[in-house]
Amino acid sequence: MELSVVIPSLNEADNLTRLLPLLHQVLPDLVDGYEIIVVDNHSPDGTEEICAAAGADLVHQTAPGYGGALWAGFERACGEYVLTMDADLSHVPEFVPTMWSRRCDADVIIASRYVEGGSADMPAYRYVLSIILNVVYTRLLSLPVKDISSGFRLYHASALGNLDLQSNDFDALEEILIKCYAQGSEIAEIPFHYVPRDSGKSKVKLLRFGLSYLRTFMRMWKLRNSSESADYDARAFDSIIPLQRYWQRRRHGIVMGMIDGREACLDIGCGSSRILGDLGDRSIGLDVQLSKLRYSKCYHHPLVQASGLALPFADNTLEQVVCSQVIEHIPSGAQPFQEMARVLRDGGVLVLGTPDYGRWQWNVTEHLYGFFAPGAYANEHITHYTRAGLIASMETHGFRVRRYEYILGSELILLFQKGNEG
Repeated sequence: MELSVVIPSLNEADNLTRLLPLLHQVLPDLVDGYEIIVVDNHSPDGTEEICAAAGADLVHQTAPGYGGALWAGFERACGEYVLTMDADLSHVPEFVPTMWSRRCDADVIIASRYVEGGSADMPAYRYVLSIILNVVYTRLLSLPVKDISSGFRLYHASALGNLDLQSNDFDALEEILIKCYAQGSEIAEIPFHYVPRDSGKSKVKLLRFGLSYLRTFMRMWKLRNSSESADYDARAFDSIIPLQRYWQRRRHGIVMGMIDGREACLDIGCGSSRILGDLGDRSIGLDVQLSKLRYSKCYHHPLVQASGLALPFADNTLEQVVCSQVIEHIPSGAQPFQEMARVLRDGGVLVLGTPDYGRWQWNVTEHLYGFFAPGAYANEHITHYTRAGLIASMETHGFRVRRYEYILGSELILLFQKGNEG
């Protein structure tokens, strides 16, 4: 099954009578196998008979609202790709081939009204409200999207996994897209001309949905500012918060100043950090979290999903390793340091960064950080290092410290060399 088409519907029998045959005209020339899933909340207008006659699968939703219809459709869909579109003919089937031709460009393809070349025929008040909604969500949540509320989308099915979706109204569209992006999915928009529904009444109730959008925005604000977002580190580099921006850029500057940026380097626990993007051409990013690696594809380096406790590299093969803000997140023990020593050649360099819990500056910083950013990394530090203890431990693994620097007297970044070469 290549494609599943999911169509939320409520009292849309007249429009489905036209829409379903049009889809059957378009889809056979695009894909080898497809299914059309109409998700309905027990409409009394003959929807069930129309779907049966037109060869569409009818699913009765259990959760309420537009969001509930989408969740039911996603659960039923079997295709490698999932296309969502409205039943009211505002999303014309003739545009599906254009979306399908772009399926390899990203994990989510949006038929967008607000990118260059796109447009929308709608009443002035709805257009203004739509623009305000999109600007508020995309600007305040730092999303590289123009039309976050378009329901005409093509997803790779893998992008819809593990989203834990909660919204029941039309704000489900925003939640889906934000959570896809937070998991590292790539999003692309193509210009589309939106036309009004062909017949029937709109299901939008402004006051009720406005409250739903506000609640969803608050939940998404917490997500976008937590370490769960795939682009957390990259976003912090350009943060509107001066201290966060300074910290990320200072870390970047210190690390890049300790290595040869022209040579290959392994970045252990690369996350979405700009450090990986500025390493040499043959450098490799490694992280245990797949979502971070999905985002880091933008840096155009080879990526490996693996743990720092078992590096998938041969002995004595690397000249440079960076491991910044990783060791405090894993249980104490010799394994990560043994692995770094194993893969580095004699004379190779290791840049190791971690908070220094022997300094009052970090203990105060961590307390404040945990208070003001409870979803960030501070509460995930399970192993606490000091400078003296870390240097002594690294010496037992054949490393000697060459120099070290601090960020605001708190975060410690050390340059080690393996072996005794001068």
